[in-house]
This record gives sequence, structure tokens and C-alpha cells, in this order.
Amino acid sequence: MNLTRAEAIERSATLNVESYDVTLDLTTSETTFASTTTVRFSAKEGSTSFIDAVTDKVHQVTLNGVELDPAEVSDGVRIQLPTLAAENVLTVKADALYMNTGEGLHRFVDPADGEVYLYSQFEVPDSRRMFAVFEQPDQKAVFTFHVTAPAHWDVISNSPTPAPESAGEGKSTWHFEPTLTMSSYITALIAGPYENVRSELTSSDGRIIPLGVFARKSLMEFMDAENVFELTRQGFEFFEKQFGTPYPFPKYDQLFVPEFNAGAMENAGAVTFLESYVFRSKVTDAMVERRAITILHELAHMWFGDLVTMRWWNDLWLNESFAEFMSTLAAAENTKYVDAWTSFSSMEKSWAYRQDQLPSTHPIKAEINDLEDVLVNFDGITYAKGASVLRQLVAWVGQEEFMAGVRAYFDKHAWGNTELPDLMVELEAASGRDLSAWTEMWLETAGVNTFKPAIEVSDDGVITSFSILQSAIAEYPTLRPHRAAVGFYDLATEGEDAGKLVRTHRVELDVDGASTDVPELVGMKRSALILLNDDDLAYAKIRLDAQSLATAKTHLKDFKESLPRTLVSASAWDATRDGETSAREYVDFVLATVGHESDSTVIMVLLRQLATALELYVAPEHQKATAIAAADSLWALAQAAGAGSDAQLQFVRAFAARAQSAEQLDTVQALLDGGVVLHSLTLDTDMNWELLTSLVAGGRADSAAIDAALALDNTQNGQLAAATAYAAISTAEAKAETWESVVVRGDGANAVQRASITGFGKVWDNSLLEPYVAKYFAAVQGIWDDRSYESASTIITGLYPSGLVSQDTLDATDEFLGTLGGETPALRRLLVESRDGVARALRAQASDK
Repeated sequence: MNLTRAEAIERSATLNVESYDVTLDLTTSETTFASTTTVRFSAKEGSTSFIDAVTDKVHQVTLNGVELDPAEVSDGVRIQLPTLAAENVLTVKADALYMNTGEGLHRFVDPADGEVYLYSQFEVPDSRRMFAVFEQPDQKAVFTFHVTAPAHWDVISNSPTPAPESAGEGKSTWHFEPTLTMSSYITALIAGPYENVRSELTSSDGRIIPLGVFARKSLMEFMDAENVFELTRQGFEFFEKQFGTPYPFPKYDQLFVPEFNAGAMENAGAVTFLESYVFRSKVTDAMVERRAITILHELAHMWFGDLVTMRWWNDLWLNESFAEFMSTLAAAENTKYVDAWTSFSSMEKSWAYRQDQLPSTHPIKAEINDLEDVLVNFDGITYAKGASVLRQLVAWVGQEEFMAGVRAYFDKHAWGNTELPDLMVELEAASGRDLSAWTEMWLETAGVNTFKPAIEVSDDGVITSFSILQSAIAEYPTLRPHRAAVGFYDLATEGEDAGKLVRTHRVELDVDGASTDVPELVGMKRSALILLNDDDLAYAKIRLDAQSLATAKTHLKDFKESLPRTLVSASAWDATRDGETSAREYVDFVLATVGHESDSTVIMVLLRQLATALELYVAPEHQKATAIAAADSLWALAQAAGAGSDAQLQFVRAFAARAQSAEQLDTVQALLDGGVVLHSLTLDTDMNWELLTSLVAGGRADSAAIDAALALDNTQNGQLAAATAYAAISTAEAKAETWESVVVRGDGANAVQRASITGFGKVWDNSLLEPYVAKYFAAVQGIWDDRSYESASTIITGLYPSGLVSQDTLDATDEFLGTLGGETPALRRLLVESRDGVARALRAQASDK
């Protein structure tokens, strides 16, 4: 199933594909569909090559009019192509498999009405699961699809949907117009009785662009299509202006599909999103903002990724980093989400810092030798660190200069494939800067730097010396140049900001080397709090000096602006993860400040970090008492929060997830039964599931209660919630059944597996999980060998015994890694990353004595 970069280079040197004509019949069975592909391509005369085709059965292979024996040329993954001509026509007739792992052509049956829904997911290497294809991004072509499906379905692809033609017996055929030139991984097919809402907009070149928003029939009532359209219009307006290039495709559909593995996928003109973005219950403001950022992220890909595409997957980071950066910029400058950079700092950057401190960290521009390499590289480096570094580059060269370079890049490379130097040469020309050293230092080395202030102050409080000290760990010692700012903050004593911690001075500078003097600050009165990397321009961890830290502990809630408050909180979390400060101190810090936080994403991230500290970083002898006290505090925060507020919702959810004492479980039961009422708290279907799962994990509810809840909510969401709840039952028998279902039988869709794995780890008694350490390592290799990547990686990361923080867990991991060999580097990476979480937790616990 793998494809190496060397093979891709050789194939592109041998042939060049021109077009695909793909005929699909989706009515043949419930497990397979008929796929006939005709490919036209040129090649070196007399050469040999292969085409990718993951099939159930190959019926016929015809190359230039010559029938080839499928048994000889096809192995179910590749079809060998002997003795090519200068111009070639290849036809492959096969049966392909529907998938339930979110890869290839995924098939889903809606439990609410029994209707069947299909959607494709091809990135990285899975268009080959639907049709025969030269599966590499530099083999761009034109694709023509002909699809036979039940007549009552809607069929959506990259080209506008044509009027169907009757195919008899309740079937119709849709003959799509050829696509524009594109890579196979961004082609798409979505089919089923999807409902839709239509709109349109006018592109910058005067074209009318049809818009569509799609969802399953049973979910459409919850779809806020007008919000999606509003964000889409704002994105079009911003990107067309910034990029200087009109939207390149003929229409723009956005489809919310079931059992999706990622957040979304940038299929050209037919973007797919996970259904969690259809809100059937009340969700946090953070979730609504995340949907907005995702919508803008995928729209940015229409230019960066679809119009201009990387030559090979080692430049995947540029696709994703650029879309991540541009989506946040668009949100901050052209939507109501003016504090989007605060959310970016809180969520994306914390992800990047965490990923960059793993043993598997890698340069932003990673070496991608094969498909397995790229599959594990959809990570915090590729997305969040890359976007952070791009933001710093923009701050250094100037936003207008940066965008001028981007506009020239699109002008020169539209519809083609590129590599990193193609972009950098345009940025250099537009900015007048030599970016070669920047590229080497930032894109070709790994690791994160740390800033610390070195301040000397006279007796009367005047700064006599100010330097920024930069450090790096021994394994990744690079000290990089940064564009950064230093902010002075003091408590305002008068005016409308009285009592607020406000910025009184700011200096922006280049930080380089081990020590950077800041002479502009010498002679100034030192402020109550001095913040390095103010405005979050640089990609670096920060530490506060003693006086600033004392101010932060007392006055974090008093910051006037959300971003500096977030940066200070992030510094406290970094110090806890690094074992520099006590986890219990961090728990106290969060519980004392989170009730005053106004940014929903920041609250969400703080509560996630609180959960990690309680579960992994607090010393074992203090864990139970600290966890119970923290849950009590969360309930007090929920009671004190504004009626119906976002904070109230988040605190109740966090309390329910952490409730374990008898009194706390009594409160959860009373909330569920209505005996305890929080004013304006919405006890909707999803909240009821969270409360029930809390009771199940606490031993207060059993499978009968889950059965009853599922009978009232026999929907896809309900089934996934029930899968989590069943797996959370606090008995050895329930854990054994979950293990059997996920690991041994593997009989559920990937979404169900994820839900079950989540419930499996919800325990207050770790002895329930201890028997599965040996079972896990006995099963890992077979899972990797026998399952698809999405299924295998979900199980391997989700069931790793990360909650059993002990040397025994490390030893068991090391013993397995010692037997693994070098044939499966992607599997090794997943395990090494999981192991590091346990090792870090042990170090943090040692600092919490």
C-alpha cells in the first residue's frame, strides 16, 4: 500500500497523465461498487510503469487495445503497465470496496431513517480506492465522472451537478463536465439523499459562483446555512483581494458528512466537513469559532493547495500552514472574530509547542520518503508551528510585501505544482530581503526556543539593564532570529480602565543569539509585569521574571486584553509541563483565574490543561484529593457563572467529566433528574449524554440506563454517545467487551471505534486498565499490519496506556520498540510519541512532591 518518493519521481520522469474518464455504478451491492477508468497519458516509448488501484476484483485491463491478464498484472493495489507507447489509453474495469474507516469512498447508513450516504476522502493516497489513478500530487489531470446511483439521491462532485438521466429501475446517471486541471487527491464524490440550501455570490472577476450547503436529511434542521454563507462571502472577499486572483473553480459546495476523521477536506469546489459542525445541541462559543476558522481554512486551500499544489508531500506543511495562517488572519480582519489571534495562541500554538517537544519532532520542511511518512505528519508542526512561523515572517517582511509575493506566486504557478523555493523567490523579490538564512534556521531545523528576561533595576525602580536570553535544548540547539515585542503592563489607577492591567509601553525588535540587549528600555521605570513576546509575534516559549510572575498570580484576571492574559497562562502551563513548577500550583492557578476569563477558546484550553494536570502531572499521593477538590471548585464556578453563559456550559461539562466523589455524583444525578437546576442551563440531548456518562464512569448507572437513553436518541450522535457510555462502565466485563469489539473483532466504523476508545479510558480505578498493558503490546503489530492507517492509528494512540504513569509502562514500551525493527517507522513514531507523554508525566510528578 506504500508509495515511495523515489517511485513517484521515477514515474513522473516516465509518463505524464492527461485525463481520466471514470464511470461508477453505486447500485451494484452494499459492499462494493463498479469502477471503470479510462486514462490517457503520454510516456517514454518502451518504458514500463504502474497505476494505483486498490480493488476488490479487477475484471479487465486494456492497454492500447491489448488485453492484459488481471491475474498477472494486478495485485489488488497496483496494476503493472508493460511496454508503454508514446501516447497511451488504459482502461481498467474493477470492483472497489466501500469503506467504513473514513478513507476512499465511505458508506454510512443513517440509523434515523435507514438512508445510505456516501462521501469520498482521498488525502493522502486514497483516490486509488475509488478509481485507477497515478496517485501522486504532481500528476495533475482533467477528470470526467459518470455516476449511476439511486434516482432519489443527490450526487455532488468537483464540477457542477448535471441533470440526471434515467437509468431504469429507480436509478439515474449523472454525467459531469470535465473538471479543471487538478491533483487526484482533491477530486470528490458525495452521494446520497443529502438536503441542501442554495445561495450565490459574485466573484471579483464578475462570475456568479453558486454556493451550496449540504447535510443529511435527519440533521438538516440543525444546519445554520446562513452563518456558513456569511463566512464564505467574507472569506471570498478577503482572499480574492489579498491573493489578487479570482476564485478559480466554477462553484463552491460545503458538505457536512458522517463519520469524518478530520475537521474538513479541501476538495476543489466540494469541501467536506465533519458533522460535529452541525450543532443539534448548545455548543460553546469556541466550537462556533472553530467552525468559522475551519470554513476559512478550507476556502484558503482553493488557492493554496488546489490552484497551486505541492510537487510532493514534503511541502504539505506549506499547504496547511498557509491555510492556517490565512484563515486566522481573515477571521481577525474581516469577520466578527476580531480576537482570533488569541484563540490561535491558546490552541494552535500550544499544540505546536507540545508537538515540537516530542522525540519525533522534525523540521517544518520535513523529509517525506513515502506515504507512511506523510500520514503521520498531519501534526502540530505541519499546521500550527508552520502557521506561527509564517506569522513571524509576515511581521518581519511586512504584510503587504508578503501578499505581493503571494500574488506573484499565484500568477506564475496557477494550475501547476511547486516546491518551497518557488514561493520564497517571490517573497524575496517583493520584500527585498534575502530569506535564505531565515529558511534554513526556521524551516530546516527542529525544536522550540525559550525566552527569559534578564533585568537589572536601581533602588528607585529604574531599569539599568535589560536583555532577552534565548535558550534551546541540547538535542536541538539552534538559536533562531525572532521578530518579537516586549510589553510593559501596569494597573491603571484612573479612567475607564481603572483597576485593569493595561499596556503602558511596547518595543518591537529582532531577537537573535543567546542574549539580545534592549537599550530602549534602559532608563525606564520598570512596570508591574513585563511580557516577552507581547502580541505573540514570535514562536518561542516565555518565562516571567519573579516580579511579573507575582503580578500575574494576583492580577491575571485584570488584563484588559485577552491576548496577553493568554500568553501569561501559556507560560504557566509550559513551566508545569517542563517540570519547573508544581502541578498542584498550576491547578490552583487555573481554578483561581478561569472564572474571570471571557474568551471561550481560552476557557476550553485551560480546562483541557487542567484535566491533563489532574490526571497525569499531580503526584500520585495527592491525585485523588486534588481531583476531588478541583471538581468541587468547578461546580462552584458553574454555580457562579452567568445564567446561560458559555462559561456556565463549559464548567458544568468539566465538572461532570471530573465528578467522582459520592457527593459529586449525587449532584450529577440531581442535574440529570432535574432535582438541581442551574438557571438557563440547557439540558439538551448532548448534555444529558455527558451527565449519564459521568454517572456510568462513577458506577452510578449501568447498561440499562444507556439502553433507555439510546431508545430516546437512536441517531448517529446518540449511537456514538452510547458507545462511549457503554465503554465507560466501570466493570472488568465492560472493559473486556470494549477491547474485544475494538481490538479483536474490529467490527465498528472508525467513528464508533473512537467513541469506544474514549469511554474505555474513563476510569477512576486504574486497576481496570492494568491487565490491558500486555494485551496492547501483544496486539499492536497485528493491528498495524491488518488495518487501514486511520483505523490502526486511532487504536494504537487511543489505547496506549498513557493513563498508567509508571516506569513499568515505559519498560513495556521499550521492550516492544526493541523488537520492532526499522520497517515501520510510522508505527514506531506513534509509540515513541505516546511513550514521551508518560515520561513527561513522571518528571512532572517528581516536581509535585
